[in-house]
Amino acid sequence: MPQIAISTIEAKSRAALERHGAAPAQAVDLARAVAWAEARGNRICGLYYLESYCQQLTSGRVDGRAEPEVTRPRPGTVRVDARFGFAQTAFARALPEALAAARECGTAVLAVSHAHTCTALGYFTEQAAQAGVLCFGATNASPIVAPPGGKRRVIGTNPVAFAVPDGAGGLAMSFDQSTTAVALGKITMAKAAGEKIPLGWALDAEGKPTTDPEAALAGSLASAGGYKGWGFGLMAELLAAAMTGSTLSQDVKPLKAPEGAPHDLGQFYILIDPGTEPTFFERLARLAEAVMADGAGRIPGQRKAVMEVVDVPEALVAQLEALAG
Repeated sequence: MPQIAISTIEAKSRAALERHGAAPAQAVDLARAVAWAEARGNRICGLYYLESYCQQLTSGRVDGRAEPEVTRPRPGTVRVDARFGFAQTAFARALPEALAAARECGTAVLAVSHAHTCTALGYFTEQAAQAGVLCFGATNASPIVAPPGGKRRVIGTNPVAFAVPDGAGGLAMSFDQSTTAVALGKITMAKAAGEKIPLGWALDAEGKPTTDPEAALAGSLASAGGYKGWGFGLMAELLAAAMTGSTLSQDVKPLKAPEGAPHDLGQFYILIDPGTEPTFFERLARLAEAVMADGAGRIPGQRKAVMEVVDVPEALVAQLEALAG
């Protein structure tokens, strides 16, 4: 399998996005997110999505030249309308105002509305944490999850993410996970590879557990922990869609379809200034020490390697070269 430098992935992704209609600034924002995901082994949110971005730029499903509008209607509330453009650019434009609001008020919220899928939610929460604040984020997606005991898809995988600063410009903790037992991309990748999936990942169209990825895609994904994950999924839905004025998951068309209506998704972030509690970092250190005391435990995000060179399947390399021209 060929090895490619992350810097090359970012540069070629940027070229591909501009070639298919993204403005230079928007292409920079999105290419950086693609590279970020690949560097962390998150292939589902990396090059796996690049072809879709380019197709949807060409069809107009996403506006690669949209200029986000940032407002601050209340002291602790920042809103940004992505105008059916990329979430990465909308967040980048709004983050400075959201950080200022968090430092002024102690806690602030950032609502991103009418955006394209944000893919890796941790990409956003980590930026806020590296700037010194705790950040919780939630987003929604196309419908793939039915209520426990039901069959009709109502919500998406609806990821949540949380990142914590270490007080020195780095990360003390970071996690990004779907509220389903597994991300949808792992099902589609298993289907493409002709592989079975583990029991507990998904249900068929009749609501029965299945190991067949094709049956899973015709049915629904299982919530992580049953009704517990379902509750978190609904929470993410209300924050990401209802609190941003964006589209409910049940009305979102398949995210990777080349044509169709804009995604019109939302993301909702809560930013907390740890400086409101003088002993926060002292307690964080004690907690981390307890977690790692026996050598087996770890804080999420710790000891996770950020790669500079990654293995990329030959077909994906060829696709990247073709998209970049």
